[in-house]
Amino acid sequence: MSAEPLRSIAIVGGGTAGWMCAAALAKALQQTCSIRLIESDEIGTIGVGEATIPALRIFNDTLGLPEAEFVREVKGTFKLGIQFRNWARLGDSYFHGFGHLGHDYGPNPFHQLWLHQRLQGKGGDLADYSLHSVAAPQGRFMTSPTDAPVNSPLRDFPHAYHFDAGLYARYLRKYSEQRGVKRTEGRVVEVKLREPDGSIDAVVLAGGERVAADFFIDCSGFRGLLIEQALHTGYVDWTHWLPCDRAIAVPCERAGPATPYTVATARTAGWQWRIPLQHRTGNGHVYCSRYLGEDEATATLLANLDGKPLGEPRTLQFTTGHRRKFWNRNCLAVGLASGFMEPLESTSIYLIQSGIGRFLNLLPDRRMSQTVIDRYNAQAIFEFERIRDFLILHYHATERDDSPFWKACAQMSIPESLAENIALFVDSGRFFRNAEEMFAVTSWVQVMIGQRKMPRACHPALYSLPDAEIEKVVQLARQVIANCAAAMPMHEQFIDRYCRAAPN
Repeated sequence: MSAEPLRSIAIVGGGTAGWMCAAALAKALQQTCSIRLIESDEIGTIGVGEATIPALRIFNDTLGLPEAEFVREVKGTFKLGIQFRNWARLGDSYFHGFGHLGHDYGPNPFHQLWLHQRLQGKGGDLADYSLHSVAAPQGRFMTSPTDAPVNSPLRDFPHAYHFDAGLYARYLRKYSEQRGVKRTEGRVVEVKLREPDGSIDAVVLAGGERVAADFFIDCSGFRGLLIEQALHTGYVDWTHWLPCDRAIAVPCERAGPATPYTVATARTAGWQWRIPLQHRTGNGHVYCSRYLGEDEATATLLANLDGKPLGEPRTLQFTTGHRRKFWNRNCLAVGLASGFMEPLESTSIYLIQSGIGRFLNLLPDRRMSQTVIDRYNAQAIFEFERIRDFLILHYHATERDDSPFWKACAQMSIPESLAENIALFVDSGRFFRNAEEMFAVTSWVQVMIGQRKMPRACHPALYSLPDAEIEKVVQLARQVIANCAAAMPMHEQFIDRYCRAAPN
């Protein structure tokens, strides 16, 4: 049977998710498929997703977006990782960096060598062995130089971004429209389903226009206008594991140079984010409404800003989890319409990117093969569940008992998959990445150690190596990283030379 390629795709909803979809589809399908995006200025967007992980560089590179131009357009800064404060204990601080830990020694991952030393009272802080963790608190940043030696930590120096999500959507809209995407201003008031299979036939706008398409992408946010309100797909609720269900967001004036990292500070019943941009600082308080009222949560946020608020705080309500099907019939949910993972590890924009990439890899024709749909849903659910486990780790692996919220987090039951990972790591510092799950070994190691899940022993293979040899390798790694960090320019200096946005 010959394929029947999609001739038309309608995206319902704009914002970051909608315009990322439009840009990627325009790049991949502009010669064969018409793409239309419907959004309403009346509805607006959430627009608080301002921190990313390094994978966004792949998305931008695929579109052919020059990095310096992108950062200028979105008034962005660079990000080397996340600093976590007060999570395991009040007063604790650790860094989850995007780069490598030291240098692996044969088949032995570096953290095992560090652990061997640490168990003997040597080795110091794990953060000393990550260039990201050393450079970020010093306010230093640079991209990987092309002439860096092969074995230099600077040779492969992953970085991400902080940016204004509204400006990114605007930037991608311009890109998309230049490649044939048609934008329609309008509010969807009705969804027409086809008989007898129940697929979406068309959406009807407030002005009466009927927009039909072969395929629909739901980027309508929490409402899930197509995937839920029309197709009644259902939702998997993870509130029992990730209990925060509210966020209050407000930008403030900048105070001093922008740091090349995000700060996540644990509070009495949740946590607060701080995201520095070129023109302002983004702030938010994620909390659990069962343990904290909105007025108190807002007061806590406003009392811990760097500068003067630049607007009124906005409250968001959410339920962590995902749709039972991300792809249902001829409709794919992307972004908040597909589910919500709180922004603790900056995964929201990545999940948009991942959903788009998965869709293009499993691109259907007009027959809508159920085999293709099932594979997409299975992979999407797997990805969400692995990220879920990583987020739960931050809450559950705590020794805090200063509030009912943290006591509950420490005592709650956790998914078996996470319990097994914790048990294996505490036993001997081992972690095995499950297939293509997003967070790699170095991420799990940094958070496990940062949350005080210290292994009882190192890998047995280390005991066959001379102690002096291991100590030499560990000391050399720390010295090389310290030297590389000292040679890097300051973050603000790098931005001034490379990608400073024009003043308003």
